[in-house]
Order: sequence, then structure tokens, then C-alpha cells
Amino acid sequence: MENYRRNKTTVSLINYHFVFCPRYRRKIFLNPSLGERFKELIQEICDDQGFHIFALETDEDHVHLFLYTLLSFSPADIMAKIKGGTSKIIRDEFSELKAMPSLWTRSYFVSTAENVSSQTIKPYVESQKTRS
Repeated sequence: MENYRRNKTTVSLINYHFVFCPRYRRKIFLNPSLGERFKELIQEICDDQGFHIFALETDEDHVHLFLYTLLSFSPADIMAKIKGGTSKIIRDEFSELKAMPSLWTRSYFVSTAENVSSQTIKPYVESQKTRS
């Protein structure tokens, strides 16, 4: 799982764990079709940008995303691409969200996987959906 990313001048292993929420902590992911569409969009964005998703789960009102990327992308760049790339499409496709000026809060949590192995974080993210 932990493959080093290489380009002409660097070798890196940058793993990020993100947690982010819809505005007003709305429980948008209670709609299963919205959750599936969101995951499709995230996969498209990550494929386009060269990010590799280790784990992606949605809970009622938040998202856990664990990925690795090239050194050239900051966490702020990644969140801008993901939030910006999903907000308008999701609001256009799901009429119950059309009135929202934006889908996501400006805030997010991010952590690197330097002190915890990827083998620990991936099961944690995947267990969020089934937690009681």
C-alpha cells in the first residue's frame, strides 16, 4: 500500500487523513444516492489530480478521506479541488440542496500519517460508517 511517489527531483510518501463537513452539519449523507454520487465525484477528481484514495467514507454529516498525493499539493490545494469540484455539481443534481450558497464549511481537519501507520488509519476510516 505505501508506495513512494517519484518525479524528476523528489521521492515522497505523503498520506493525508481529512475530515470535513457540510455547512450547518446538515445530514446530507442520509440520502444514499447523494453519498454514492459524492464518492463518484471524489474518485474522478482524485484520478484527474493523481491522488490515490486509500479510504473514503461518509457518515450522516461528515466525510473521512484518507489519500496520498504528490509533494506538490498542499492540504489546502487538495481541499479546494475536492470541495470546489463537488459543491456545485451536488447542489445542482440534488434539489434539496439547491438553496445552499455552498455545500461545505470552510474548515476541515487534516493529519499526516507520520506517527500512525496507514494500516491503522484505513480501518479507522472504514469503520466510521458502521460505528454506533
